[in-house]
Amino acid sequence: MDNDDELLKWLYGLSVHGIKLGLTNTTELLNRLGNPQNSFRKVHVAGTDGKGSTCVMMASILKESGFKTGLYTSPHIIEFNERISIDGVNVSDEEVRTLVSVIRPIVEDMGKAGMQCTFFEVTTAMAFLHFRENDVDYAVIEVGMGGRFDATNVITPDVSVITTISMEHTEYLGDTLDKIAGEKAGIIKERIPVVTNNEGMAYDVIFKKALEKGAQLFKVPDPQSITLTQDSTIFTYKGNDYTVGIPGKYQADNACLAIEAMSQIPYASKVIPHIHDGLKKARWPCRMQKLDDLPIILDVTHTKAGSKALAENIAKIYGKVTVVFGVLSDKDISGIAENLSTIASKIIITNPISERSADPKVVKKAVKAKIADVTVEPNIYDAFDKGMEMRGDELLLITGSFIMAEDALKWLKWTSAGF
Repeated sequence: MDNDDELLKWLYGLSVHGIKLGLTNTTELLNRLGNPQNSFRKVHVAGTDGKGSTCVMMASILKESGFKTGLYTSPHIIEFNERISIDGVNVSDEEVRTLVSVIRPIVEDMGKAGMQCTFFEVTTAMAFLHFRENDVDYAVIEVGMGGRFDATNVITPDVSVITTISMEHTEYLGDTLDKIAGEKAGIIKERIPVVTNNEGMAYDVIFKKALEKGAQLFKVPDPQSITLTQDSTIFTYKGNDYTVGIPGKYQADNACLAIEAMSQIPYASKVIPHIHDGLKKARWPCRMQKLDDLPIILDVTHTKAGSKALAENIAKIYGKVTVVFGVLSDKDISGIAENLSTIASKIIITNPISERSADPKVVKKAVKAKIADVTVEPNIYDAFDKGMEMRGDELLLITGSFIMAEDALKWLKWTSAGF
């Protein structure tokens, strides 16, 4: 949907209210909409790395099982419509306009009463309303930030999933891993099964919360015999062989979470026979995505743990690459740079188009400590051009954030792509 659309401008304008963790506004908004979230079954997913991929895999499995399946994820890469989909089809522009026109008067009325809804609270309500209006059977819901006070946490799912937890959003979620794990474990509901692959301190926090809630906890074992290709991941889990249509060793971990979660829902007997096909058909753009007919890999990794996994996978499949790297200021720049330096023959540092973008000079200092061949090109589109010029016979990896992937796709659209 065009970002200049008046209704979308109004929606994005809600961002001035910032990030407000809490359920009061969402609960009131949904009450006024007739609680659409109660009209379909749900799966709820929190975590740091792999949330979106795990959600996509489960949605694909549910769709293959014959369920009309909604999917709500964030952020989007190019268009707002990507956040809300049914059976793989994104919400249309006209449907977005209809949803906003229904919700806007309620939001404005709540604002007069001092209840200022945020962008994410409203988009969450839009997703739930869209799923109800289209008679969705199941919806897979990704947490936006944290879990306990995330707007999505008004739901009672059939199963809760917590992917790998690492340090992120410390200004909102806490400055230690156990505090962050505590926020994410906040999605665990009374007697609702919970599935996780976390280890150590994060697992201990999840275990304690599950015990408090009387929720059965399933600790997912590691996948075995992992083989990577450019466009898929092949692995063995509990003696069965699977292929997931998203590349990366960590996608095998995410797939195991999806398999276990689908095995715990009330309709498991209907779903389990379709897990193989669902995983094979799962697609998720800009997750170590090698672009067709172009020497370019796009990846949205923006955490230290995620960049470590990315580097290991790139090394196994492609070897050394040229990297265009831009990152937001609240990320572990040094940690990400350290991991990328293991696969980069050279790095071009740039400035993602965001007011939260990290100063390239700061990034350069972190990168220079790990690799000698570093170029700074503040203009992001010039950085992509320079990367193509400098790469030689190597592939070009563009990474660091969702915004980097968005900017890269815009750049590709605007250029002739005749490389």
